[in-house]
Amino acid sequence: MRFQDKVAIVTGAGQGIGEGYARALAAEGARVVVAELNEEQGQRVAKEIDGALYVKVDVADPESADALAASVMAEFGRIDYLVNNAAIFHSMRRDGLLTVPLDYLTRFLQVNLMGALYVTRAVAPHMTDGGAIVNQSSTAAWMASGYYGLAKAGINHLTASLAMELGGRNIRVNGIAPGPTDTEATRSIVPEEFQDRMVQGLALKRMGTPEDMANTVLFLLSDAAGWLTGQVVSVDGGQVVRL
Repeated sequence: MRFQDKVAIVTGAGQGIGEGYARALAAEGARVVVAELNEEQGQRVAKEIDGALYVKVDVADPESADALAASVMAEFGRIDYLVNNAAIFHSMRRDGLLTVPLDYLTRFLQVNLMGALYVTRAVAPHMTDGGAIVNQSSTAAWMASGYYGLAKAGINHLTASLAMELGGRNIRVNGIAPGPTDTEATRSIVPEEFQDRMVQGLALKRMGTPEDMANTVLFLLSDAAGWLTGQVVSVDGGQVVRL
């Protein structure tokens, strides 16, 4: 029970990998905040986790991020951990950088990049006893992968920069970069005929699972990673090797 009596916020926790993070933290004793824009999904997950709190949030809106932090403090009186997982990914458009509608691109970057900053800015002042933050990156950050990779490369830089800014307050900031993961969201954008080919390109010949990602996030948040900050850990079956 590494997180007994600690409070952990997981954005985008209404499904997929984010839901897995929320459940894994709760299983280790944390009081979990399911921060999710989709009310139906968010309430479902919160109801299935003992003691969890659902808060509706649009991470792309700084005022909504501030309201999230205020709601958590009103309910629990503390914030120890934050997982910036929320992103537009399920049924994501597949346009190129030169063709994607600019209004879509603007919203996409606000959610997938700036959202992590907005929520961190809202939450960090309440981490008065130190804490830990994990940002959701992707192996796409090291590939030519259009605006999705652009946002995730930004997440990597954001992670390193926030680690420097917050380290003096004993707040660690790291990232996790999932590779191909078997979720409904992945299946919505990767046609089935390409999934086997993608798996064969991995050193470990299988898709990742939300549990694979959750195990790493739990480590990054835990005291076992107490001198680890500013790092992005690839959990990808060997898809990307950085020497």
